[in-house]
Amino acid sequence: MNDFIFHNPDKVYFGKNQIQHLPEELSKFGNKVLLVYGGGSIKKSGLYDTVTKLIKDAGMEMFELSGVEPNPRHTTANKGVAICKENNIDVILAVGGGSTIDCSKGIAAGAKYDGDMWDLVVNGVWVTDALPIVAVLTNAATGSEMDAWAVISNMDINQKIGLGGDALIPKVAFENPEYSFTLSAYQTACGAFDIFNHVLDNYYLAGDSTFDLILEFQEAVMRAVVKWTPIAIKEPNNYEARANLMWASSMALNTVLDAGTVHNCPCHLMEHELSAYYDITHGHGLAIITPRWLTYILNEKTAPAIYRLGVKVFDIDNGLDAMVGAENTIKAVENFAFNVLGLKKNLSELNVDDKYFDDMATHATIHGDIVGLRTLNKNDVKKIYEMCK
Repeated sequence: MNDFIFHNPDKVYFGKNQIQHLPEELSKFGNKVLLVYGGGSIKKSGLYDTVTKLIKDAGMEMFELSGVEPNPRHTTANKGVAICKENNIDVILAVGGGSTIDCSKGIAAGAKYDGDMWDLVVNGVWVTDALPIVAVLTNAATGSEMDAWAVISNMDINQKIGLGGDALIPKVAFENPEYSFTLSAYQTACGAFDIFNHVLDNYYLAGDSTFDLILEFQEAVMRAVVKWTPIAIKEPNNYEARANLMWASSMALNTVLDAGTVHNCPCHLMEHELSAYYDITHGHGLAIITPRWLTYILNEKTAPAIYRLGVKVFDIDNGLDAMVGAENTIKAVENFAFNVLGLKKNLSELNVDDKYFDDMATHATIHGDIVGLRTLNKNDVKKIYEMCK
């Protein structure tokens, strides 16, 4: 097991009536609030009215940035940065899913930087100074509500890159499962697979570097996703299902499950290129890549680890030959992604061709081979993309 430091300062209000505490938390950081949100779903649900009334009744001054994209653009983040600088914003309030929170993190970092915030992203700057962020979560998916990372896209040059820093961990997060009741079945499915793969990417990197308790935690989170997602899809207003998924989202990336491990995210690195070039939904891209990645890395050495996933998460019989068990596990992952969640299984069904596969593989491995259960070079990555066609 590797040595590790755990520190997560995010204060979480979880439950149905916690939004009432929003004004008291915002006021700790100042009086000027930038409200950031996406395409307007929070207005349809009534959450926008709730939040704005709380802010205005508290006597705070509110500014707005709407229209955050599903793969948030650096250009949109720069618009938010400009608002912050022009109006001396004190705190950023992100109301939405992971894309909105990620964009808010880009804004928070850029507001303290003299220049284009994309510089921070492309240069891999670890952000230690940023405006405070408060998040109101509406979609269980990325874990951005409780982690130090954001992913920002520059569609001008087909790049989707992570931005990280201690200063980007939200100061407070509000998680009310009811806010996710209005999500479509597709959004629910994509978000759920994102959670599943956040854990899976780390699970297979652990190897001998972690301890059994963390493996058990990881398996519990993945089991929760597998159990509760079909219920949430069938019964959108099922509070217990939505609550389990929302907390799974936070647990997957708040570093509790990273303890003593190495987190290198092979599937995420490959999928970010798909989103950067084709602007597809991130969780759907992960669902297409993951079983192909498992198939590609399967051999006598990797089979026992893949088989353990099947036993612990998908209730596959113990005692099988490791290779057979691993093959059954991959079939179970495919069934979960494409039958249970109902996601399309091939990139061609999302209008993705192979034109950029070589460029994508180059970018995915730009910092070197992708270390994991089986290390991947550029040619390996391209072959996995081709398996997804």
